[in-house]
Amino acid sequence: MNHMTGFNPLSRTSAHRRAMSRNMVTSLFRYERITTTKAKAKEVRKAAEKLITRGKVDTVHNRRIAAKFIADERILNKLFTELGPRMKDRKGGYTRILKMGFRQGDAADVVILELVDYKLPEPEEADAKAAKKTKKTSVEKSEAKKE
Repeated sequence: MNHMTGFNPLSRTSAHRRAMSRNMVTSLFRYERITTTKAKAKEVRKAAEKLITRGKVDTVHNRRIAAKFIADERILNKLFTELGPRMKDRKGGYTRILKMGFRQGDAADVVILELVDYKLPEPEEADAKAAKKTKKTSVEKSEAKKE
């Protein structure tokens, strides 16, 4: 029977599982959106949500506990300066899992794990059009001044 297991070992040794979890949480905080399998996403979500809860209150104690899990100092700083304050009014549920389908090779469920307030970056075309418009208006204004 599989009662009281508590977590999914993901068919890995404890050291491999810990390293993978740390890497995936760091990537989630860096990019705010990662693509992975459903089982891994559910395990990573547990650790990520606990760290975001720690990141809401910036104390030395919380930073040291988070630093045990996140090795990259820039990401650790981002957790306490950007992500924690952004989630200040939320009581939990900082991440979301979106289903994408099945992976071609082994038919594993592939999902997107992202932070709840993640916003898609605007396409570069829209930025280029906006830049052209501002150039045109500035050129038109300078021509109007000459006349």
